[in-house]
Amino acid sequence: MQKSDATTPLWSSVAILRLVTFGFAVAAVIVHHDQYQRPTLGWVVLGLIAVWTAFTVTAYLLKFGRRVAVVWTDVAVTCALMYTSVWILSPQQMDEIAPLITTVWASEPPIAAAVLNGRTAGVLAGIAVAIATGFSRGALTTDVTRDAVLLMGSGFVVGLASVTARRAQERMAQAARAEAATAERERLARSIHDSVLQVLARVRKRGNELGGEAAELARLAGEQEVALRSLVAAAPPESTADGTADLGPRLQVMATGTVQVSVPGTPVQLPESIVTELTSLVSEALLNVVKHAGDGANAWVLLEDLGDEVVISVRDDGAGIQAGRLDQAASDGRMGVARSIRGRVADLGGTITLETAPGAGTEWEIRIPREPDKKGRHKVGGAR
Repeated sequence: MQKSDATTPLWSSVAILRLVTFGFAVAAVIVHHDQYQRPTLGWVVLGLIAVWTAFTVTAYLLKFGRRVAVVWTDVAVTCALMYTSVWILSPQQMDEIAPLITTVWASEPPIAAAVLNGRTAGVLAGIAVAIATGFSRGALTTDVTRDAVLLMGSGFVVGLASVTARRAQERMAQAARAEAATAERERLARSIHDSVLQVLARVRKRGNELGGEAAELARLAGEQEVALRSLVAAAPPESTADGTADLGPRLQVMATGTVQVSVPGTPVQLPESIVTELTSLVSEALLNVVKHAGDGANAWVLLEDLGDEVVISVRDDGAGIQAGRLDQAASDGRMGVARSIRGRVADLGGTITLETAPGAGTEWEIRIPREPDKKGRHKVGGAR
C-alpha cells in the first residue's frame, strides 16, 4: 500500500493558485495590450505562460512534478517570463507601474518550493522571484519591496505548514504502529498466559513439592516464568522516524527471578545505535554477575533520565571485587571488563564508576551525556 502524502491538499492549493493567477495574467494582457510597445510579443508570452501553467498544474496534481528539479525550473521559467516585460511594456507603462506581463502569476513558485522543501526553500524562492521583479522594473520601488516581503512571507508560512503536516502524519503513523503492536502483544500475552505460563507455574509448584533435583528444576522454571512475564509486560521496542528508540523496554526484558529492572514511566528516547550499545553493556554487566557474584546473588538495574544525561546503575549483592583485581586481569590479557563495559562507555563519550568491596557487592554507574564533547565523539543525541 502506497504511503499517502500529508501535503497533497497543499499541492492541490498550489495548482488552484496557478490557475487563478493565470486568469489575472490573461485579464492584464487583454486590458493593457493596446499600450504595449510590442503587443504581439505580449500575446506570445501569454501563450507560453498558458503552456507552462498547464504543465505545472498537471505535474503537481499527478505528483511527478513534486521534485526539486521541476519546482526550481518553475522558479527559473517564471522569472524569465517575467523579465520579458522589459521588451513588452512601453516606457510609459513602466513609469506608471503597470502590471508586468506575469502579474500575480509569478507568486506561485515560492509556494511550490515551500510545500516541497519547507520554510527555507520557500523564502529562497521568494527572494529569487523578488530579484527578478526588481530587474524587470529596473528600480527598487515601494511596490517591488512590498512584493518581496509578500513573496518571502508566503513562502515561510506555507513552508511551516508543510513541515507541520509531514510531522503530524509521521506521528499519527507511529501511533498507529504502536497501537497495532500493543494489540498484537496483548493477544500473544493472553495466549502465553493460557499455555506456557500455566505450565511453568505448575512445574515450579510440583517441583517444590517433590524436592531434591526437582526443586532445582522448579527454581529454573520460576526464573523463566518471571522472565517471560517481564517480556510480555514490556512495551514493544520500536524505532521512530528520526532513528531513535526507547531504552526502557530493551532493559525491562532482562528482568528475571534474580534481576530486577526499574525504568522511568516515560520513554527514554535515544538513537537506535546508542540503545543497542547500552543494552549490550548492561547485558555484559549482568553476565558478570552470574559468573563472579556467587550463587544466589541478586542484581538490580536502574535507568534514570536526567535530561542532559542518561544514568544506568547495575548493582548486585554478591561477593564483590577485590582491590586491584580488574587491573591484574587487564595486565594478564583478560580484557572482558575493559573492552565490553569501559570500552563501550568510552566510545559513547560517557563516564563509568565502580563501587565494590569484598563481600559488599558491586555497583556500576554509567553516565552518558546527550551533547557531544569537544572532540565530537558520538554521544546520546549526537552524531558520529
